[in-house]
Amino acid sequence: MKQEPIFDVAQLAHFEIYSPKIEESVKFFTDILGMTEVAREGKSVYLRAYEDIYHNSLKITENSEAGIGHMALRARSPQALERRVKVLEEMGAGIGWVDGDVGHGPAYQFEAPDGHIMEIFWEVEYYEAPESEKTALLNRPQKRPGRGVPVRRIDHVNILASDTNKTVEFLEEALGFRVNERILADDNTDIAAWTSVSNLAHDIAIMGDMMGGKGRLHHICYWYGYAQNLSDVSDLLLDNGYEIEEGPLKHGVSQAQCMYVREPGGNRVELFGDAGYLIFDPDWKTVEWKGEDLQKAVVWHGSELQPEFMKYGTPDIPDPAEAVSEEVGAEKTNV
Repeated sequence: MKQEPIFDVAQLAHFEIYSPKIEESVKFFTDILGMTEVAREGKSVYLRAYEDIYHNSLKITENSEAGIGHMALRARSPQALERRVKVLEEMGAGIGWVDGDVGHGPAYQFEAPDGHIMEIFWEVEYYEAPESEKTALLNRPQKRPGRGVPVRRIDHVNILASDTNKTVEFLEEALGFRVNERILADDNTDIAAWTSVSNLAHDIAIMGDMMGGKGRLHHICYWYGYAQNLSDVSDLLLDNGYEIEEGPLKHGVSQAQCMYVREPGGNRVELFGDAGYLIFDPDWKTVEWKGEDLQKAVVWHGSELQPEFMKYGTPDIPDPAEAVSEEVGAEKTNV
């Protein structure tokens, strides 16, 4: 008999990134991506996209190097939160309760197998726009900002893991994530997997860390809704001296039209030109890409991704292959 699905987690609510250039990072997200700064506390700045329902979806914290601080999930109810905390404690993954943060109440923090910090909470602050930002569109929290090419909402986060399968299994067993798509190696282990608790093709994606690191970030992602916005923001990025890393292109996995850019602090940001497909089937069968299908999984149309795209994550770490090459070169020189 099929195991009963876990429906205790509702969505990815926000994420925190670290930046060694915090004011430049904030300027990128506000001036180019049209996000709104809603709070500052300590070394952190809180921002939101104009269709985010909650107070904020992005926390940028000043740090000596780039990377991910934490990912946050919202439970479906206070009771659902209690159930997940009990499971996380029994699994030995728990860190403990924190009083909360700007925009939400008490949260239970825990650690995924590769060292990524996550938290889950119930109490949340809904965004109340000031008079200058209120819109007559009653089902939108604020006006569409008149600066940059404004992103509409948080979409997903993609993390790097030294053991992809362990992280995927943890998300499934502890939190009820389902695997919607995966890229498999010849031995059927996960090269990458796209998982969600919502109708999105993915809320959290996990990729194998080719550099052998632990707990690193590949990218965060915000959604536009229209592919044209990718062309619009491309012009804006280039005109303002930002370098587009990849795209615009379309993935086979998720069917998303997208592009990638690194914000000034060093973290990669993906911009979705549309949402790809949504999942409503309660008995969805995981799509598995392997062998000759792999190339179309990564790029359906557009330029092929550069090798650096698969290796780079934050915090940035040395390439072990280059270190070995340098050692071999040094040995030959000393012979």
